[in-house]
Amino acid sequence: MKEELICRLALTMIPELGPVKARLLIEQFGDAAAVFSAKKKELSCLEGIGELCAKRLKEWDNFREAEEEIVFAEKHQLQILFITDKDYPQRLLHCYDPPTVLFYRGNAPLNHNRIISIIGTRNHTDYGRQVTEQLITALASQNILVVSGLAFGIDAIAHKASLQHQIPTIGVLAHGMDTLYPSQHKSLAKEMLQQGGLLTEFRKSTKPDKHNFPKRNRIVAGMADATIVVETAVKGGSMITAELAYNYNRDLFAVPGKITDSKSCGCLKLIRQNKATLLTDAEQLIETMGWEEKKKIIKKQKELFIELSVDERIIFNLLNETEATPVDVLYVKSGLSSSTVAAVILSLELQNVICSLPGKMYRLL
Repeated sequence: MKEELICRLALTMIPELGPVKARLLIEQFGDAAAVFSAKKKELSCLEGIGELCAKRLKEWDNFREAEEEIVFAEKHQLQILFITDKDYPQRLLHCYDPPTVLFYRGNAPLNHNRIISIIGTRNHTDYGRQVTEQLITALASQNILVVSGLAFGIDAIAHKASLQHQIPTIGVLAHGMDTLYPSQHKSLAKEMLQQGGLLTEFRKSTKPDKHNFPKRNRIVAGMADATIVVETAVKGGSMITAELAYNYNRDLFAVPGKITDSKSCGCLKLIRQNKATLLTDAEQLIETMGWEEKKKIIKKQKELFIELSVDERIIFNLLNETEATPVDVLYVKSGLSSSTVAAVILSLELQNVICSLPGKMYRLL
């Protein structure tokens, strides 16, 4: 197993590879060790790989760096999550460019039933702070996980408000776990490790360079059911994250503001372009996401009077445990193949047993 882990980390170190090509290779060969064992011709013949990437793979021999990364992870109690691991954030698998490996330290499940990302400008207004705090306060009873980027401004406000209301919260980093940026958030990060966690795709010694932040932002957008933009100018990291969420077919919300306020211009643009839904309060979010509390009697009636197949009963029972469940979670918990789950979902919808919700969520009728 250690050899496979070394190969998994080595895949992230090879120039010209990247997460998209790494995913293609894993899907073709099954695991990382098999990728390194494959012949150059087998590699180069794969669509999207090519001669150069195959050459880099066969020439790679710096496995010692991967071994050092494992030692660091063990010393600092980090989980190394590979793209095929069950604890890897399954929502990211529906993105075209999921990280090959993630490093995680914390106690919050990365496949929580309800995940939202809250993002915004570093230079927030009092209005932005008020909206963020009120929103999280109102969502405290909704059993959610809050994700953000641990940056100054709206990110930090979202993390702090979540901690205050005992909501698990995860900070996605743009650097390795051997440092923290911004350094002023060390105490905040320490508290988050007790009620959430820190997540990154970057190896140790990776600095918070400018080009790392868009990579970080795709994780913030991709691992959530919905992204909420509180305040942002028309350019910046929050707009990049919003565009990523939109392109990943995630639910995207934006808080409106004054048309004369530069810090609301980005939100207004997203709303005007019909990329984001105008968000006014938590109740609207709960309704749009289908998170309203259902009456237990409805579920009992369905269970009593509808005859289901074995596979349908598995999905029914999973949905019967929660108010709404992402399709990614159904894949993982059911143990069924993705094609079987898709067929079962369609059958249950046709029988009026379940209904679909925004963000690829499903619940019982």
